Amino acid sequence: MKSAATTVEQYLTELPPERREAIGVVRRTILANLPPGYEEVMNWGMITYQVPLERYPDTYNRQPLLYVALASQKNYMTVYLMGIYDDAGTADEFEAAYRATGKRYDVGKSCVRFRTLDDLPLELIGETIGREDVAAFIARQKAVRSQRT
Repeated sequence: MKSAATTVEQYLTELPPERREAIGVVRRTILANLPPGYEEVMNWGMITYQVPLERYPDTYNRQPLLYVALASQKNYMTVYLMGIYDDAGTADEFEAAYRATGKRYDVGKSCVRFRTLDDLPLELIGETIGREDVAAFIARQKAVRSQRT
């Protein structure tokens, strides 16, 4: 369910109460662990945490580099973790740590799906978000992009 909200506050207000509470808790976890330099905005119909274009304008699609996103979908909620997307080693470590929590592993390439807060290992999500500062994320994205061209 893509939102037309233009602010994070508007997005949260539009959610049903149980989703608003869950998304709010995950948002606070993200903000508590997010390295400095990323910005929180609405983009692509989701709450996004991205590299401002002023910091890195040379993106392939002229959009800010997405680091993390948070969304309420039709049947579940999702945290998108781009930090695990392009690095197989990090993705493998994330999967092993996630499975070690005993929680149901419902993860795509970068999306972590959850129906309730009890389904989500918040501490692991926070640790994963805190692992990559803006400079390292930009450098990795440049390296990935150069390998594709």
